Amino acid sequence: MKLSSFIPASELHYFTLLLVTGLYTPGRGEITSLDAGNIDDILNNAGVALVNFYADWCRFSQMLHPIFEEASNIVREEYPDPTQVVFARVDCDQHSDIAQRYRISKYPTLKLFRNGMMMKREYRGQRSVTAIADFIHQQRVDPIKEMENLEETSTLDRSKRTIIGYFEQKDSDNYRTYEKVANILRDDCVFLAAFGEVSRPERFSGDNIIYKPIGENSPDMVYMGSLINFDLSYAWAQDKCVPLVREITFENGEELTEEGIPFLILFHQTDDTESLENFQHEVARQLVSEKGSINFLHADCDKFRHPLLHIQKTPSDCPIIAIDSFRHMYVFPEFSDLAVPGKLRQFVLDLHSGKLHREFHHGPDPTDSTPGQETGEVASDPPESSFQKLAPSETRYTILRDRDEL
Repeated sequence: MKLSSFIPASELHYFTLLLVTGLYTPGRGEITSLDAGNIDDILNNAGVALVNFYADWCRFSQMLHPIFEEASNIVREEYPDPTQVVFARVDCDQHSDIAQRYRISKYPTLKLFRNGMMMKREYRGQRSVTAIADFIHQQRVDPIKEMENLEETSTLDRSKRTIIGYFEQKDSDNYRTYEKVANILRDDCVFLAAFGEVSRPERFSGDNIIYKPIGENSPDMVYMGSLINFDLSYAWAQDKCVPLVREITFENGEELTEEGIPFLILFHQTDDTESLENFQHEVARQLVSEKGSINFLHADCDKFRHPLLHIQKTPSDCPIIAIDSFRHMYVFPEFSDLAVPGKLRQFVLDLHSGKLHREFHHGPDPTDSTPGQETGEVASDPPESSFQKLAPSETRYTILRDRDEL
């Protein structure tokens, strides 16, 4: 692959000029090399850190090095304090323990960290100096909007999850903890804050934080834990900001696929909120214990017509529930069975046990057959995974086939 296919034309000329004039030399950027001895200290003391996980033999890693270094030079001019922004790198061949710790499955991977905590959303934007520098600038924007008066709460966009903090003063441990939580969850919730006289009517028992769920008539939820305890504050806010059932889109499909766990998906029309609410209710009621072993998602039937065709369905058949195991797709028999106690949970357990796969190839398990019924094999071919195609592109990354090789 030519350099011109990797770097935008507007910046290719710039890099060519640097190379010809000798102004660019590898290693000029202030990139911190991380190893087992310094990684925790450096990341924990950085407000924002962008880490390049690479391998020297990977051509995509080689192509990214000068871009990453030049982006670091630009950002360093604006943020010279290393406690604000750090650009760092990990040689995954030399430090396979670190690569394994952060589940690196492709080279190069750009992971974002805040105060030592790795963000779920890694950098997947354009690999150019401008794009990477702009990304860091966006990460430095304060995610908390200060309210000038409490009347602003009456005009909130109730289609978004919102957390509001009421503090006596900005220079306080309570607010500093709130800032850390907001920085980490900035992509998942809207964060607001009021101070002093503005916040006084809401501080009848001291500083406090409330959550406003989606929906005009949804009641507020008050945080009852310690305001200076980051772990408690973050756990509470994460539970409110990150829904159990997330929407899959073409924009987040790659990152969801890369989490590496199967999808349980409700395909529904965008205006069919009743089916979505029923699905969310049953997932919360039957499958909370399975969180971490399967992703609970919902998808727009019209946008995701292709996966529906894989299972011989169309948008007119929605709502439909299906599992994509990244090998095959399996359809939940009837949407109306959703409310049958334990039915949805058994569907997921049958995936984990291998029963869904066996029955697609060989017919019902003998234990599930009607007495006296013959149980000869029934040839079947389950539809291939459709969402696996949303995984990272091999024209952009060196994909590691077996994570154990790290």
